[in-house]
Amino acid sequence: MYAFVAFLPILVTIILMVVLNWGAKKALPIAWASAVAVALLVWKMSFHDVISYSVFGVFKSLDVLVIIFGAILILNTLKQSGAIATINSGFNNITRDRRIQAIIIGWMFGALIEGAAGFGTPAALAAPLLVGLGFPPLAAAMVTLVFNSTPVAFGAVGTPIFGAMTTISSNLNNIGANSEAFQMELTRWTAYSHGVVGIFVPILAIAMLTKFFGKGKSVKSTLEVVPFAIFAGLAFVVPYILIASFFGPELPSLVGAFIGLPIVVLAAKKGIFVPKTTWDFPNKNEWHDDWKSLQDTGDIGEAKMSLAKAWSPYVLIALILVITRIPAIGLKDILAGQSIQVSNIMGVENLNYGFRWAYLPGTIPFALIAILTHFMHGMSKEKIKTAWKLTFKQILGPAIALFAGLAFVHLMLNSGTNGAGLDSMLTEMAKAVANLSGMAYPFVAPFIGVLGAFMSGSNTVSNILFSSLQFETAAILDMPEVLAVSLQVIGGSIGNMVCVNNVVAVCATVGAIGLEGKIIRKNAVPMFIYAIIVAVFVAILIYSGFNPLPL
Repeated sequence: MYAFVAFLPILVTIILMVVLNWGAKKALPIAWASAVAVALLVWKMSFHDVISYSVFGVFKSLDVLVIIFGAILILNTLKQSGAIATINSGFNNITRDRRIQAIIIGWMFGALIEGAAGFGTPAALAAPLLVGLGFPPLAAAMVTLVFNSTPVAFGAVGTPIFGAMTTISSNLNNIGANSEAFQMELTRWTAYSHGVVGIFVPILAIAMLTKFFGKGKSVKSTLEVVPFAIFAGLAFVVPYILIASFFGPELPSLVGAFIGLPIVVLAAKKGIFVPKTTWDFPNKNEWHDDWKSLQDTGDIGEAKMSLAKAWSPYVLIALILVITRIPAIGLKDILAGQSIQVSNIMGVENLNYGFRWAYLPGTIPFALIAILTHFMHGMSKEKIKTAWKLTFKQILGPAIALFAGLAFVHLMLNSGTNGAGLDSMLTEMAKAVANLSGMAYPFVAPFIGVLGAFMSGSNTVSNILFSSLQFETAAILDMPEVLAVSLQVIGGSIGNMVCVNNVVAVCATVGAIGLEGKIIRKNAVPMFIYAIIVAVFVAILIYSGFNPLPL
């Protein structure tokens, strides 16, 4: 009963955004209000705690807002300087086929950024780049979220795996198991299981593109690009699996994309596996209204510079992300240590927020490189003013959605502090699902991860919330703990396709405000397909008696 009541605020979110197609700016404040009602009336939380945890969520939303602001600013700057027009021309010289462009930018470039930065950065960078090439904003937002799935488990230099280990380590210590050995096996089996589907993710994404945005509204156009899509899938997944198998969780996505990106670009240039017919969207005058940007995001300027000069801001962003995210280089700890601290928010002990202004991608490198681009591209004062003005205009709607959304999430996360003696709302839900599943648990486990990501906007947070629960459930059911936790990590990864934070962020960067529910509804299909295929693969291993690390 408590699990169902805990689910009510999420149900409100789903009905408003997915069924009624409300925008996040309208739906999430109502979802927060419903969570407040449940917290006060059922969980018996004090009004002070409810407000305190909600305020903490508002503070946490600043992390996401800064990333969105930086991504929008770099896009508007490059539009005004003419760099986007030049990049557009450059990609058209590689291929004019929108399917191939989507794979190169959404899959390969997005994976590189995910491996370096994570936390919603890839879609926020890749989607606007696709819009600059002539993609409908809704299409760009949708497919980049689908692409941003397989790389997420090892995003931000392995942060989701480390997040899982922060909770599992206590479980392992209780039974005298080796944490390092568990982490290595978790890394391997997450990569193996992800890789089974990851090879085909480009096909899934392109099927979405051609089905919803093609002239014939059919997936037939996807069949033509299957050889190139599988080639691109292998170009990333093969090094991704090998690196995970031998080196651990830090580098599979980053180095896998670094190796695969030039291979895929070269193949496209040489016409290897490229379809003979070129696929494009209908003429712009035939686009549905919701395909277009629903607010002024500026024109893309004129192509008046070299391709190298146009790409230089993105190259600098990628380089800065890499050198500031790899611990061995030494800059990560320095930048992460630069923090503005707010301690004991509203008098709640240990409810602390740290604004890591130097480490967030929105400041260094996005905003910094945007400012440098003003000079590198010789922009006029009027162009600079326009870029900044558009950016502040575009950030207002997402700010409201994120303030309410993160207040809602952190209220539910911290609802374990209550007068009713209950676990947090999310834990109550996950426990009920796990208890009901029994031997069908492998088919439920990834969706617990999806739920955590949907609500929190983060694979890492989802893993912190539920990895221990998945571990304990597997132990009770006498199933391999490593495989159960790998399903949690994978579920949290593919939850990025539909998670509220990422959807709001990518819609903000391309001007598709108010269409968040539509994207969640459509992306739920590839998310479900991905989760079921992975569950089948892992279930076969479990039911056959395989255990990579008996504890």
